[in-house]
Amino acid sequence: MIKYDSLWQTLKAKNISQYQFIKDYGIDKAQLQRLRQNMVVKTIILNRLCQILDCRIEDIMEYVLDDK
Repeated sequence: MIKYDSLWQTLKAKNISQYQFIKDYGIDKAQLQRLRQNMVVKTIILNRLCQILDCRIEDIMEYVLDDK
């Protein structure tokens, strides 16, 4: 499972709010909701997040082995 918990930590560390993502950077509310719920997100969105935050992909997402 891909988890986006690190995204919220990175946002906080860089003092960027979710509101700024929407208003200043044009990130869609629906995409933020998908990220909050650890749902599938297009790689173009992940690329844009890394550009905005000036970070590596590891700073916004991580792979966690599913419990089965």
